[in-house]
Parts: sequence; C-alpha cells; structure tokens
Amino acid sequence: MKLLDKYIISKFLTAFFFTVVMLVSVICVIDYTEKNDDFIHHNLSFGHVFTHYYVYLFPYFANLLSPITIFLAVVFVTARLAARTEIVAMLASGMSFMRLLLPYLMGASIIGVLTFGLVGWVIPKGTKEIVLFESLHVKEPWRFEGRNVHMKISPKSYVYLESYSSGNNTGFHFALETFDGTILRRRMTADNLAWDSVKHAWKMSPQLVRTFVGTQQETLHTIPARDTTMNLYPKDFANTYRLAETLTSPELDALIANKILRGADDTAQYLSVHYERFAYPFDILILTFIGVV
Repeated sequence: MKLLDKYIISKFLTAFFFTVVMLVSVICVIDYTEKNDDFIHHNLSFGHVFTHYYVYLFPYFANLLSPITIFLAVVFVTARLAARTEIVAMLASGMSFMRLLLPYLMGASIIGVLTFGLVGWVIPKGTKEIVLFESLHVKEPWRFEGRNVHMKISPKSYVYLESYSSGNNTGFHFALETFDGTILRRRMTADNLAWDSVKHAWKMSPQLVRTFVGTQQETLHTIPARDTTMNLYPKDFANTYRLAETLTSPELDALIANKILRGADDTAQYLSVHYERFAYPFDILILTFIGVV
C-alpha cells in the first residue's frame, strides 16, 4: 500500500464515520422527540432510555444507512480532491482511473466486511433489546389473539386450534390432521393441550383418533391423556414483531430450515432478510464505484 492509498483511505473512512455519526445523531434526536411522551408516561429518565434503548438503536440506524452514507462520503472526498486539483495531478502523472479507484474499493471492502459481521452477529442482539424496550414502554402490551389457527408443522401434517392463550400456553379444541396428497388419512382431536416447560412437552387431554382407509372405511380409537411432543412450540405463538431482525445469521438460517422442513408458506420474509444481509457489502462496493465515477 502506497502513501497515496493511505491518504485517500484515511480521508474516505474519516468522512464516512463523520457522516454516519452526524446523520444518525439527528435521526435519534428526532426519534427521541417523537417518543418522549411515552418515556414520560413510564417515568423513564434520559439515562435509562439512553443506556437501554439508544445505545442499541444508534448502531442499528448506522448499519441501515451505511450504503447511502458511504455514497455521500465518496462524493464528498472526491469533490474535495477535485477542488484541490489533486485528482488532476494524479491523472497527469500517468495514474489510470482504475488505479485511482483502488483505495476507494479498499476502504469500501473494510467497511463491507465490518458491516457484514455487525449485521449478522452483533446488531441482531441489539435489535432484540430494542424490540424488548419498545414492547415494554412504547407499544401496547402484546398477547396472542388469533382464533381458528391453522398451522403446517410438516409437509403432510396440519394443526388446528380454535383458540390459544399465550399467558399460560394452553390451546383449546385441538386437531392434528395428516394428509396423503389431498386425501385426509388421519385426524386426532383433543379438547385442550398445555405446554409443560419442565418436560418440554405438551400435556394433552384424552384424544379421539380417526383413521381413514380408502374412501369409505373409517376406524376410531381413543388415547388417554398423555404427554407428547410434536413440531409445535409456544414460540410459534409468540410475538413475531421484527423477529427476523432479532436473530443472528446462524439462528435465522436454523429458523428458515425448520420452516422449510415444515413446508411452511411464510419463509419469504425470512429469506428476504437473509439475502439482504449478504447484499450489504455488495451494495457498499457498487455505491462506492458510482460515487467515484
């Protein structure tokens, strides 16, 4: 790395971090102004809000705005170099445009790698704290209010619940249906089931099982109350507000794999976040190139 490369990279990184700090600071001030009534309502001091909310919100916004801030930083640095005729001197000395672009791309690569690490492992943990704080002090208390819930738990199995109480993790009027293609092969029903957090299993009331053979034959038998496991958990009824953003990349991949295994139809939103995280470094490189050009 030559002295010129170090010079441009230092100018570039300095401009980038300065732009991030200034822009995100303004956004946080505006955000604080909008939510101040909620903070006063809950008797929260500025110190508590800062250490439990804005210390996590600042890097979240910084990462969110990193592509546009890096573009602004590139334009600013290039304009400064051009105003001082430094770029003219570089090109007049025989330096090619691609050689001039190299230190910009090196700086963008540093930021891209840093951003990829932050967005995949660090920022999701902070986002989890943001969501927790907002659920306690900004948004209305959450509870599961779904009725007549249908959920796919495997490629061939569907669960139905007339209602579910998230307070005590209890479901009512439960049904588990197993299909072969479009043909119903088995249906198990129970009045209720409750989650046992010690055994990590469902306590299920007596069940009635219907097994369908062919198109007209049907057998019935009962099963006494028991503990059982299935690919269904209380977290499936938990608050999914910004769930994908609160998961690290390995956790997000595990969630997507589980949904694909189930044959669920709502994987698109999680795959979108997954691909978005991998796209960030490339966004930065592309916008850096555009800014220099």
